[in-house]
Order: sequence, then structure tokens, then C-alpha cells
Amino acid sequence: MDDRKLKILSAVVDEYIVSGEPVGSKAIMAHVKASSATIRNEMAELEKQGYLEQPHTSAGRVPTYKGYRLYVDKLMEQNPLSEEEKNKLDSMLPDDFVTEKDLVESASLALAELTKCATVVANSTPKFSLISKVEVIPTGKRMYVILMITSNGEIKNKVCRLEFDLTNEQLEFFDNFVKQNLNGVPISEISDANMEKLTEAMGAYMMTLSPLVSEVLKMTKELDRSVSLNGQKNLLTCKDLDQTEIISFLDNEKELMAFIDSTFSGLNVMFSPENDGFVIHNSSMITAPFSKDGQMAGALGLIGPMRIDYAKFIPYLEYFTSRITDLISERDDDDNND
Repeated sequence: MDDRKLKILSAVVDEYIVSGEPVGSKAIMAHVKASSATIRNEMAELEKQGYLEQPHTSAGRVPTYKGYRLYVDKLMEQNPLSEEEKNKLDSMLPDDFVTEKDLVESASLALAELTKCATVVANSTPKFSLISKVEVIPTGKRMYVILMITSNGEIKNKVCRLEFDLTNEQLEFFDNFVKQNLNGVPISEISDANMEKLTEAMGAYMMTLSPLVSEVLKMTKELDRSVSLNGQKNLLTCKDLDQTEIISFLDNEKELMAFIDSTFSGLNVMFSPENDGFVIHNSSMITAPFSKDGQMAGALGLIGPMRIDYAKFIPYLEYFTSRITDLISERDDDDNND
């Protein structure tokens, strides 16, 4: 593709992102030095090549997802953030956060507010997360709630129904056993084999308390991958997207993790036509990773129509993930120096 076609395609995408209306040759003349007839011919050629499409015979053209892909990968010029914009983004993050989860959640809410898109937060395998606390709380006859808290702020609870009531002695033994064998252990080290060894180490208490150990193992596996959304209303009020598809998507948030896997290698822009399993047609998802101790710890992203301002929103996303990485590192350094 020659340089003029690339400039025309870029101009069509830029104009369409702003107006939401099919773009004609006259609008492109402000960006490309060529006659209206020449531009029309080039746009027709771009249509044949699959980068543009014409909604109506008499209308201008709009980008296809193939056009967006080339635009994002090769043509887009990102708008660098000014110091004023960086200060504004910083002000939307907490000065002091209790857990890393609080920090990432704040960034997710801020990104949703800025972009008017939905935002997604996903964690990678929590290699750095430790079990901080496991507690068993009796709630009724043979009913117990297991509460687990991790070092990165994750809180999980699970109801466990036993075939018998536990005595105070059994509960006290389990509490002490957990403190000695699980508190401070990385989630990544919790495996079926390790937990089986722990269960056997309970000796006479093994038969009665093994169901609780099994539930703790299940909870750690659930922690292994998690995903959450903010700004869902932004999707539901977006005229470019189908509400029925959005509702179906929101009912299956966990399936998002399959689309985020590639994010952990760097910034990723995904278009719905490229992924059959992504139920919201005419949509896009942009995700970027954040790190802890030099390794990927999770991802932050946004979901909206294909007609979003990539040049503006990608710098927002990259700045937030960069700040999350820096702030986590700064807090860890402060903790180590205390």
C-alpha cells in the first residue's frame, strides 16, 4: 500500500472516531493533498482491499476492523500526555492505599470515568501473593464459613457443610495448624500434593478436618485467576453496541480471562471480529500489564466500541499501569526500610 492510501486510511479513522458518521472525500482533503476525485478512487481501492466499507451507496466510508488494525499497529500517532494531564491522572489515584487491589481498583474506576468505557482488571497467577489468614467460622448446625485473606488484599469465603459438628478442640487445632503451616505461604506453592501432605500431617484429626483443607485448596485455585469489571453502564448506554450482547457478556465476565492472556506480554488491542467468542460485536478491548518485583502481576484494560479514541486512551492506560507498577514498588521499598 502506498503512502497516500495510508494517509487516507488514517484520516478516515480519525474523522470517523470524532464524528461517528461515514467519511466522504471532502473531509479527507483537509488531511491529504489530492483532488476529491483522486481521494474517492483511493477510498474505493481501500474498500476493495477490505480496509474500508460503505454503509450506503451514496454515503462515505467507515473503517472495517481490518482498517482499525492497520491504524492501531502502524498509522496511529499517540498523543503524549502533558504534565498537567499526568498530574490529573495522579490525582485520581489514592495517595495512600491499604492493598494493591485498592490501588488497581481506583485506577480502573478512574479509567472508566475518563474514557466512558467499561474497564477490566485481571490478575495473573498470584506468584507474589501470600496467605495472610485462614479462619473457620461456625454459622449453624454442621455449617461453617471458611474465610481466607491474602497479602494482596484478596478476600475469599466459602460455605462448607460437614457431616458432623466440629468441637471447640477441633476448631482450635485447625486454627493453630493453619497458622503454622499456611500463613505466609505463597499461593503459587499451594498444590494438590502439598495439601495432601498437610492433611496427612494432621494425624488423628485428619478424617474430621480434611474437608476444610480441601475447601482451602479450592479457594486458592479460584484466586489463581480473577477478573472484574467497572463502568458497565458505559457499555449499556453506548449507541454503537447491542444491549442484548452486552448483557450476555456481563453475565459471563469470567470468560474475559481467555481474551486477556496475551496481555501479559505487553499492550494488546483486540477487535471483536478477530475473536468469535467475544460476544459484543463492533467492540474493541485494549489491555496493558502492570508488574511487581519485575514480573507481570496483572492487567488493566478498557472495553468499548471500535470507534474509540485509541490515540488518546492508550496513553491513559499505559500511564495508569506504569504508575501502578511504580507505586507498588515504592510501597514495598518503604515496608522493607521500616
